Amino acid sequence: MRILIFLHAIPFVLFSISCSTSKKDPVEGDSPAPAFQLMTLDPGHFHAALVQKMQLEGVDPTVYVYAPEGSDVQDHLNRIKGFNTRAENPTSWVEEVYTGPDFFEKMIRDKPGNIMVVSGNNAKKTEYIKKAVEAGINVLADKPMVISGDDFEMLKEAFELAEKNKVLLYDIMTERYEITTMIQKELSQIPEVFGELEKGSLENPAVTKESVHHFFKYVSGNPIKRPAWFFDVTQQGEGVVDVNTHLVDLIQWECFPEQIIDYKKDIEVLSAKRWATDLTPSMFNRVTHLDAYPDYLKKDIIKDSVLSVYSNGEINYTLKGVHAKASVIWNYEAPEGAKDTHYSIMRGTKANLIINQGAKEDYQATLYVEKTGNGSDEEFMNHLKAAIDKLQSTYPGLKVVRSGNDITISIPDKYKVGHEAHFTQVTEKYLEYLKAGKLPDWEVPNMIAKYYTTTRGYEMSR
Repeated sequence: MRILIFLHAIPFVLFSISCSTSKKDPVEGDSPAPAFQLMTLDPGHFHAALVQKMQLEGVDPTVYVYAPEGSDVQDHLNRIKGFNTRAENPTSWVEEVYTGPDFFEKMIRDKPGNIMVVSGNNAKKTEYIKKAVEAGINVLADKPMVISGDDFEMLKEAFELAEKNKVLLYDIMTERYEITTMIQKELSQIPEVFGELEKGSLENPAVTKESVHHFFKYVSGNPIKRPAWFFDVTQQGEGVVDVNTHLVDLIQWECFPEQIIDYKKDIEVLSAKRWATDLTPSMFNRVTHLDAYPDYLKKDIIKDSVLSVYSNGEINYTLKGVHAKASVIWNYEAPEGAKDTHYSIMRGTKANLIINQGAKEDYQATLYVEKTGNGSDEEFMNHLKAAIDKLQSTYPGLKVVRSGNDITISIPDKYKVGHEAHFTQVTEKYLEYLKAGKLPDWEVPNMIAKYYTTTRGYEMSR
């Protein structure tokens, strides 16, 4: 069955139409057709909607959605409706929806678009990606693209097929657009301030990144509703292969910018561990709106009714000889006034660059610069101020602020656009790559290196 969902700033209306529709032939004098047409596959995660939070230049406003029937696709459409009907800067997406058990096969047959966006259940995601690029479809995939060692081999094959078929396979690395991380990266490349990246040790890594997330939170001002499968690690993936994807990506991106990483030579996973977050039935109900656990979650029930979710994980490894640690923690709900947080440290021979986001910082990501090398404080501050002055051409308004022993980089609010806006930034970057016909030379090998690290850590943690 195919359903047209028109989600303009008008009441929500469903129109049933025949199983085949053809697009209007161009008329002389019409504007050129947009170069890009999105197809959204099985949008079980809210990230699929965030790709469309803003209208995208060069992208047709009609989006083809292929999904099984159920609450996941309806929740997705409701989010798009919210973007279309908001008072400020509304979008004008039109969602053409096909639901049925053959949703994926029909997308491959019909191929009404040239970009597949996939963000949802991860159990089959790698298979979907491989078959899409095999069919000559570009793919923009939410993380993780792979959640097991076996599927890692399939992902490598997908990248080979993408190259052969001249399509681009790319994952949505939103955290590269978080401004404190961007400035941390910039300062780490200035020897007068940072010196050289330390090598570190297993006990004291040169680079540590830790992300704390929450099952219950607000997205676009509304309390989140998560699908029940999100809590099944065989479908969502354990924390060590899920959110850790972002952290491993940032470590590569910041420490060795635009350098090709060969996972066979440059990475050694030293240790990894996993642990669970426990949810009571009332917690599960609040997040999923379900009164009972589905059968597939009953394998994870402990103490009669408590759901044990292996959402937490840590990987210790070396990257080109540098010791790094990436860890993710999922709590049920943030304390009052708090939210998802990020901690990061890069240790240099002259300074440490630290991002904190705790109560002291009012839960706002804050970049600290901590002098570690020899030389006078005055000399160090002069080098730091000179570095920030140099960055003014790219980021006007940056300032060095000293308060007691703390040195922070003051960043104007205009750069703090928030996590949801980063999806637009990633998508726009991907569209630039599509227009150019290629990704940067380092992106594909480094995506492969990233997923080798997470899947190897997953295997070692077990």
